[in-house]
Amino acid sequence: MPAWRMAEPVNFTTLDGEQIAIVGPNGGGKTMLADIITGRHPLLLHDPEYDFSPSKKPMVADNIKYITFRDAYGGDNDRTYYLQQRWNQMEIDENTPTVGTKLQQAYDMALTTEGLDRAQLDAQRDRLYDFFKMRVLLDKPIILLSSGELRKLKLTETLLTQPRVLIMDNPFIGLDADTRQQLRVLLGEIAQKGQLQLILILSKTDDIPPFITHVVEVDHRIVRPKVTLDEYLAHRQPMPDHVLSKETAEAILNLPYTHKEYNAREVARLNKVSIRYGKRTILKDLDWVVGNGEHWALSGQNGAGKSTLLSLICADNPQSYACDITLFDMPRGTGESIWDIKRHIGYVSPEMHRAYQRDIPALRIVASGLKDSVGLYVKPSDEEMAACRFWMEVFGLKGLEDTTFLKLSSGEQRLVLLARAFVKDPELIILDEPLHGLDNRNRQLVKEVIDTFVKRHNKTLIMVTHYANELPSCIDHHLQLVRHD
Repeated sequence: MPAWRMAEPVNFTTLDGEQIAIVGPNGGGKTMLADIITGRHPLLLHDPEYDFSPSKKPMVADNIKYITFRDAYGGDNDRTYYLQQRWNQMEIDENTPTVGTKLQQAYDMALTTEGLDRAQLDAQRDRLYDFFKMRVLLDKPIILLSSGELRKLKLTETLLTQPRVLIMDNPFIGLDADTRQQLRVLLGEIAQKGQLQLILILSKTDDIPPFITHVVEVDHRIVRPKVTLDEYLAHRQPMPDHVLSKETAEAILNLPYTHKEYNAREVARLNKVSIRYGKRTILKDLDWVVGNGEHWALSGQNGAGKSTLLSLICADNPQSYACDITLFDMPRGTGESIWDIKRHIGYVSPEMHRAYQRDIPALRIVASGLKDSVGLYVKPSDEEMAACRFWMEVFGLKGLEDTTFLKLSSGEQRLVLLARAFVKDPELIILDEPLHGLDNRNRQLVKEVIDTFVKRHNKTLIMVTHYANELPSCIDHHLQLVRHD
């Protein structure tokens, strides 16, 4: 199958006690190598050979567990997921699974696995619950979880099964700083005890934890020879100071303005905004004013309400019309439609990435941003299509216009969604963890694009990230949210 084929035959062996990091650029073939290791794709010559001793589990599927990038957004239930679902309480009924029911299912399944000791499993469960602070989430419906909380749930579920080999695609994305450090400690201790062999797929090469022993680089669908971590770090190429060309930056700055902009003095004003779901308080008496031309960083722990706050501004949250919110100097509920609001906002978020399950060409995904739709239902003009191609080229996607969305790597998908957010030249750009899954070069590129774009007149930025070094230099305001557990 050409879609699954590497550029060269693959030689790969991992020995007992090795902890592997698979690194490389977006679209280079990292996930494809993991699919080969797990036996997902049939191979020409022979299947992978495994020796999981001292594990007593007979099945390959019980010994190798694989947490993919998309698992951060909810996994198997994504087929029925839509963008506003997380904030819609009408979706919640007695059949809606909670964190507790999902973890109990994982625990019960682990008990049936041959070779697992119940006392050991109970100790593992208690430790994972404490590490990831899962007890406060046990009664929370799955669809209300933040992307970071979903990632912690998936990690807890998988580690409960005590696999022999665990492959994780970008395990640290979506996690706040404390949880990232807890995960590094937990995985390091497990690896040191020899209970678990780890293979981490990492887009951020500055994310390689110290317990990793060996690195495999995959680029242009070529698997490089395995080297020690020290060897890899000694020969790693430094990042250039600038990735965005001067010509492209000038082209962004010189984009024509429309005559349909708001030019509001206050882009957003929230007065005593409170959001509750059942007994859970997400936001409480929040006052916030975002002025025209300001560039905000929004931070807080997983579950602190960052994405919920942004959903109010974007009118994706049904509770937004019950709150005292003014957007672009117009009080919410004074006659404007959701689409009037969205026309002036460019938006990227984990929820949006999760909602995109349409396998349509990347160029059409970008064009859908002009109409604020998930699919493309109105044919764009030639001028609009030229703008789509321009922004795809800005984000390094030239040549991928006709590649369908689900055939792109997760990092390439994120770049397509970024191009979709910028294509209509919005007055307000809202970027919720926009650098998820991007390699070092593309993270630098996106930061430079943001810094350049907001130099234009009448441009306001709100950005969420759990990494301080991912913030562009233009940030001049900061709001930190706290959890109300």
